[in-house]
Amino acid sequence: MRLEQLTFTRFIAAILIFVFHYGKNVFPFNIDGIKDIFYQSNVSVSYFFILSGFVMIIAYGNKSSIDYRDYIKRRFARLYPVYFLAIAALFLCLLIKQKPIDYNGLFLNVFMIQSWFPGYALSFNTPGWSLAIELFFYVSFPLLFNYFYKKYTLKKIAILVILFFIISQIAVHVLFYSSFYEGYPSKSHDFVFYFPMMHFNAFLVGNLAGLFFIKGIQKKNYDWPIIGLIILTGVLLKLKTGIIFHNGMLALLFVPLIVLISSNNGMLTRVSKRKALVFLGQISYGIYILQKPVYVAVSGILKYLHVDNVVLLFYIALATLILCAAISYTYIEKPLRRKINRIR
Repeated sequence: MRLEQLTFTRFIAAILIFVFHYGKNVFPFNIDGIKDIFYQSNVSVSYFFILSGFVMIIAYGNKSSIDYRDYIKRRFARLYPVYFLAIAALFLCLLIKQKPIDYNGLFLNVFMIQSWFPGYALSFNTPGWSLAIELFFYVSFPLLFNYFYKKYTLKKIAILVILFFIISQIAVHVLFYSSFYEGYPSKSHDFVFYFPMMHFNAFLVGNLAGLFFIKGIQKKNYDWPIIGLIILTGVLLKLKTGIIFHNGMLALLFVPLIVLISSNNGMLTRVSKRKALVFLGQISYGIYILQKPVYVAVSGILKYLHVDNVVLLFYIALATLILCAAISYTYIEKPLRRKINRIR
């Protein structure tokens, strides 16, 4: 089952993360009244985790079991080629600019395990921390699917997943507001915000949403509820609540948002299914993982040209990033994925 109306949301989430990293102080994202939203737009990573869990169920939900070897091969083909391209591109940029290279971080990044080591989660290619977590999700999913989702009733699965979600949120908040947490940067910060188990609840909730969705949800026009949820998310991010949203808490809004978008047949769906928007969604992975090497390269070129304008830097880097992601998707990601998937 393909839900193309969800694909464009990946592009929006990837752009919001790029804004969080490099554009929070750039117009129009720095306008009073909305800037607080972009200061927390890294919650888009949680959206990716929940969406990943949802989509995995949509893709495999009707199968009796998952063949682990074939599954891992396909996940590797999906994730690693562009992931490694980003590492290689950043390494080359740092060499050319004669910047110091964290070889320990580089090693952990290459093997996609940096998030398991507090102090190294954000090392080298910073956005890669979430891919290390995605790898953990992907490795876990066949076990969950074959020995949990296919063995127990939906009611029992829902109770256990919701219980795990609640315990996870309590643990994150207790740790954050205790003497354990030493602020950013610190190993305690890495553990609370980037350790894989701290985000597992988001993936599981996404799985649960997918299990309910494939049972059958009425398709109709949900345009206004979708718009309402998006506005509510913005309002919640703007409020100073003291709640940590980064570790899956916004599943309370993201899950219904994903389900409603998937079930919608209104104007928003008709627009988001247009080929150009679907393509932007398809290149969103490249936009996300290539953002640091592209930004480093563009900033280096502009510095060489004696251009010192952060606004110009941001928008040139954004345009370059989208172009590079499109080229990467067309000429590297898709061809290599097909070749790897054909390996027996």
